Amino acid sequence: MALALQIVLVIASVLMTIFVLLHKGKGGGLSSLFGGGVQSNLSGSTVVEKNLDRVTILTAIIWIVCIVALNLIQAYS
Repeated sequence: MALALQIVLVIASVLMTIFVLLHKGKGGGLSSLFGGGVQSNLSGSTVVEKNLDRVTILTAIIWIVCIVALNLIQAYS
């Protein structure tokens, strides 16, 4: 069980890093490399950016749950 949670934690960490880097920042971020910069300048917040927000939040929740579960497993075993 702990090994599975550790694997999920590593995958969630890598994905969350990628998703955070894809967000549009003040300077455009890495999302402008994939064509998101021009469209988001014209229409404010795009559907892609909103979906990226949702996926990032979901990944962060999975990451936090894995950390809490691993700590509980360590504390009670």
